[in-house]
Amino acid sequence: MSTGLELMVINAPKKKVKLNRIQIFILYFFIFAFLGWLMETLYAIYNLGHFTKRGFLYGPICPIYGFGALMLIAFLGQYRKNNLKLFLYAAILFSAFEYVVSYGLDALFSMHWWDYTNEFFNLNGRISIFYSFAWGIIAIIFINHIYPFLKKRVNLILSKIPYRLQLCIVYVFTAIWVVDTVLSFIRYLA
Repeated sequence: MSTGLELMVINAPKKKVKLNRIQIFILYFFIFAFLGWLMETLYAIYNLGHFTKRGFLYGPICPIYGFGALMLIAFLGQYRKNNLKLFLYAAILFSAFEYVVSYGLDALFSMHWWDYTNEFFNLNGRISIFYSFAWGIIAIIFINHIYPFLKKRVNLILSKIPYRLQLCIVYVFTAIWVVDTVLSFIRYLA
């Protein structure tokens, strides 16, 4: 004997499970870390005329760009409508971030992954006024154009991928990154 209630439960639409905010940020980290590596690699090919390995890790990502993108999204996205504040805050934030990362890499490994010593108005060769200005411009372009464009595409792609596969991608990428980071530390500390 059916009360009709069973039919309602059976025919009720299933709630689509989505990645949480942290998992989405992990995906963005990898996307932007890869795009940063690609940008660095193409820039080096243009300047040097040949491929040269860019970044700290074995794999094709530069984590500084992934973390930078996340900082922009999380902390400076609120200034999307105010390009002057976005420019100034990004120039300051990323100059400080670049300095700290450069100092940390130098302290840990006694190596320089970038050196602005010959650039005008630099601070210990770790940051320069030109790149501070560039980070401000990049932040405006990123927050107003690149991130919204890629966010739409990522959401569209994720809507077509089953949730469990999305989780698998997040975990596999994270595991590969952790292994790559450990192996890179071992290589540079040896």
